[in-house]
Amino acid sequence: MVLGTLIKGMMIGFAFVAPIGMQNLYVFNNALTNSFKRSLIYVLFVWIADSLFSLAAFFGMGAIISSVTWLRLLVMLVGGGLVIWIGWGILRSANNVQLNTTGNNLPVKQAFITAFIVSWANPQALIDGSLLLGALRGTLEQVQVWPFIIGVITATFIWFNTITIVMNILKERLPKKVLVWVNILSGIIVLGYGTYLLIQAIIELVP
Repeated sequence: MVLGTLIKGMMIGFAFVAPIGMQNLYVFNNALTNSFKRSLIYVLFVWIADSLFSLAAFFGMGAIISSVTWLRLLVMLVGGGLVIWIGWGILRSANNVQLNTTGNNLPVKQAFITAFIVSWANPQALIDGSLLLGALRGTLEQVQVWPFIIGVITATFIWFNTITIVMNILKERLPKKVLVWVNILSGIIVLGYGTYLLIQAIIELVP
């Protein structure tokens, strides 16, 4: 029963993390622009942030945010601003990307904070995550709860590290022009998402 629940959790985890979003773009970008060692450190930060996100959603934190209007709007406004800042930073540094860099100039502390921003700055994902994981939790017996969520966070660990390793290997074969365009597209997508968050918050604020 425990093993089956663990596998079920991993399947849900892969399905939850696979769609292209801010996290995957961030992991993808860092794998291309950092040394192998540094990119693994950065992806560990993303996994920690994502695991805490999954635990919060699984145990109902998203329901709290969705039920308190002012808190949800605050998260959307602050999160939207931070996301726009990240997107602009990606665009601004797009032309400076290097193929064989030994690491970019992003301090470890800033990388840690950014990992949490890309994981937590999406209130809609937190709400949706709480609905999905919360509903699944309701189908589990008490003995299955922890094996299931461990399976979810194990899947995200495998996913993020696989992306990092594969892209670090492939980047040596890619021309700089490709990396520049990856950064430009990533920046545009992230900027667009941050703008969307702000617009949605403003729409809700205006009577």
